[in-house]
Amino acid sequence: MDTFHIFLFVMTGIAVIVFVALYFVKAGYGMFFDAKWGRPLNNRLGWVLMESPVFVAMLLYWYFSDRRFDIVPFLFFLFFEIHYFQRSFIFPFLLKGKGRMPLGIVLMGITFNVLNACMQGGWIFYFSPADMYTTAWLTTPQFIIGTVVFFGGMFINLHSDYIIRHLRRPGDTAHYLPRGGMFRYVTSANYFGEIVEWTGFAILTWSLSGTVFVVWTFANLVPRANTIYHRYLDEFGDEVRAMRLKRVIPFIY
Repeated sequence: MDTFHIFLFVMTGIAVIVFVALYFVKAGYGMFFDAKWGRPLNNRLGWVLMESPVFVAMLLYWYFSDRRFDIVPFLFFLFFEIHYFQRSFIFPFLLKGKGRMPLGIVLMGITFNVLNACMQGGWIFYFSPADMYTTAWLTTPQFIIGTVVFFGGMFINLHSDYIIRHLRRPGDTAHYLPRGGMFRYVTSANYFGEIVEWTGFAILTWSLSGTVFVVWTFANLVPRANTIYHRYLDEFGDEVRAMRLKRVIPFIY
């Protein structure tokens, strides 16, 4: 257990470094694609390669655990895998256009995702106290509130992705300011949804490992949301100001 906690604290420290660094360095994928981050891959392939390892790793943590049929750990596992099944095997094939993703970004994503599976799967199936996640956990405020927040965040994330995918008609290459949903309040509503989602997971598991995942999600997405915000300011400054849009947290930042 001591080693596991050291691992979590090290991951938290790295997240802080990443958070600061991403305010100075643009991660070169999506609208900020930059070949200096490595050999370009097809965007769909890149997403599958980057996201599927965490789905598989978590599956292995579950399969080899003596707790795999305990109802509460199984529900944690199911919630986690629902997100990553969509992100690994559905989301990439909904993408439009001929976007590319640098190999370096893919490799960094794989590294974090596998380590995250170690954090979440390790805690849920191996390091959490054996008497912590009994069926009584299903009626706790943590589980009930966390589950509502988790699926609320997932809905925001999926709906925002839908809006982004339908910004352009076939053959159109122009840039547009996303509208509708949580884009009424922030320029990176999809990131807001993901932050909310994993905050819910941290609450429903009531765990340090879940909290570290939220810290990482925040550290990775908030600086990128800031970069996107300034990109939109350059292109749609009057609209952004008129709508009083924030970057990623409604009414705050």
